[in-house]
Amino acid sequence: MSDMHRQQFRRQAISRPVQTRVNERIRIREVRLIDDEGNQIGIIPTREALDMARERGLDLVEVAPNAVPPVCRLMDYGRFRYEQSRKERDSRKTQHVIRLKEVRIEPKIGDHDLETKGRQAAKFLDAGDKVKLSVLFRGRSITHPELGRELLDQLQEQLKEHGTVEQTPRMEGRTMTMHLAPLRPRAGGGEKREEQSEREQQSQA
Repeated sequence: MSDMHRQQFRRQAISRPVQTRVNERIRIREVRLIDDEGNQIGIIPTREALDMARERGLDLVEVAPNAVPPVCRLMDYGRFRYEQSRKERDSRKTQHVIRLKEVRIEPKIGDHDLETKGRQAAKFLDAGDKVKLSVLFRGRSITHPELGRELLDQLQEQLKEHGTVEQTPRMEGRTMTMHLAPLRPRAGGGEKREEQSEREQQSQA
């Protein structure tokens, strides 16, 4: 066998999914058995374990193949797989993808429009999303970055009941940004979370 064929065979062996061995697929001579009520039966011949499973109308399922001897359990394997798939579906339903919403303002924004932007940011935070507040400096306004810092400080104060600062204000080119994270996770939390950047184009003040 050439080196290339060996490498291909090795990759195939690594990528092959591990399948749970059930009933007659368990060909080892003896197993450590756990019954359907969780009781430790001990090490017994595999044939005897299979007979016990048939008598109870159950399956013999290998649950720890790397143990010596392998550990097997008596269970209704069909029902077990159904319940596992249902749990996975329920878990996917409750997943919440945390998006990064952006709210943009300019240094010359008025107080009323700033409050409106703050309410938009509060809505995003209350929905469980993160918020990126961006102050866009155009023309000569870049010479007064302190104005952007003051605006972000005002928004931070307005949003203190909705979110907490995750990243303090910093300049990114001609833009000053600050990141906020929600104070409370969305109802139905405890999910696996991942961030997805999503820009929310806002009308300029």
